[in-house]
Amino acid sequence: MKIKEFINEFEKLIPIKQAEDFDNVGLLCGNPERGISGILVAHDALESVIDEAIEKNFNLVVCFHPIVFSGLKSITGKNYVERAVLKALENKIAIYAIHTAFDNDYFGVNYKICEVLGLTDQKILMPKQNQLKKLEVYVPVDSAENLKNALFQAGSGNIGFYDECSFSINGNGTFRPLEGSSPVTGNHNERENADEVLVSVIFEDFKKNQILSAMKQNHPYEEVAYQLISLDNENHYTGLGRFGDLEVEMDEKDFLQFVKDKFDLKVIRHSSLIDKKIKKVGVLGGSGASGIKSALASKCDAYLTGDVKYHDFFSAEDKMLICDIGHFESEQFVTQQLFEILSEKFTIFAIAKTTKKTNPVNYFI
Repeated sequence: MKIKEFINEFEKLIPIKQAEDFDNVGLLCGNPERGISGILVAHDALESVIDEAIEKNFNLVVCFHPIVFSGLKSITGKNYVERAVLKALENKIAIYAIHTAFDNDYFGVNYKICEVLGLTDQKILMPKQNQLKKLEVYVPVDSAENLKNALFQAGSGNIGFYDECSFSINGNGTFRPLEGSSPVTGNHNERENADEVLVSVIFEDFKKNQILSAMKQNHPYEEVAYQLISLDNENHYTGLGRFGDLEVEMDEKDFLQFVKDKFDLKVIRHSSLIDKKIKKVGVLGGSGASGIKSALASKCDAYLTGDVKYHDFFSAEDKMLICDIGHFESEQFVTQQLFEILSEKFTIFAIAKTTKKTNPVNYFI
């Protein structure tokens, strides 16, 4: 299997286009035409990880964080980013990063955090905005079912844990073929009445091109009558963060010890204790101070994330316990998650987790 073929199949599982706009995801370096000898899964594609890939004779590293985040004006090995990329290029090793595409995925980073905490009644903390579109297309009655099937196959009609969702209205359409047209039915310069169906489906914006392509390829008319409508609806199955309920509410100190044990933490930085019972918990893996307001709005009793700055802790407003458990620590399950996803989907080449430590933060206790 070529790298480009792997990417095409992998992105059916975790669409790269659901990543945040600021992110740098996908194939960061390497020849997409090259065949895969093996995949090494890592949190960060550091030079030590590239060395391990060389030792294993693997030529693709699938990582969570993009080693190249901002533009490189040169690649001479003068810093840790350039050294990793340079060594990968010299040894014909490709690097593919998933990052916020997996953060936003329903079964991604934050799903696992909630699973570890045993949270129930889970919801997305910050659902994707301005992502959903509706396609309305008019099609002859006898072609409606075939068109719907094609649209479903292209990825439309998926709503949460339902697929092949659509709505249809029967009606009568008119058109008059002019000279130069090639109508399926009717004669030039004569008005035609046709029994038609208005088919409506919803889809994520990043699927637009493939949806429209499927529509045009499977529609009998020379000129397809359709419209795209941008929806204000939030996508409640894609977005950053999550929140849910503990099975049994806890005192703040008991909750902090519970989190410490579950995540095997040496320390937790937290806001002031306010003598509040903890039941509803929000989470956002990585640098998640941006989710504090959403957690408050969702009436969370506690919020777990990483990289919380001094002034961010004041944002708790004595209404919620903010817990900084560490950037890497909040994402510590990602490598195993990706390894399991890849191992189940791809069985024709070796897949392994890195043995290298990539967390740059250390603690002196």
